[in-house]
Amino acid sequence: MVDSLGTRSGDNTVFTNMTKFFLWVVLLVICWPVAILALVLYPVVWLLLLPFRLLGIVVEGVFAFIRSVIFLPARVLGR
Repeated sequence: MVDSLGTRSGDNTVFTNMTKFFLWVVLLVICWPVAILALVLYPVVWLLLLPFRLLGIVVEGVFAFIRSVIFLPARVLGR
């Protein structure tokens, strides 16, 4: 299951995190400068993409509001 932030819930998260860590260790063994650079740049990229994630949450909320306003008459008449 995927929640509104795009993260997975359940046991799949552990598998995904272990896979990412294993791939990073393989990269560290093969080419350690690239692995260290990826480790340093990951928080910077996360901070740069944060406004887009927040914008996505806002747009999703606006669409949910519009959907609820459009379906309100049907919900009122349906009961």
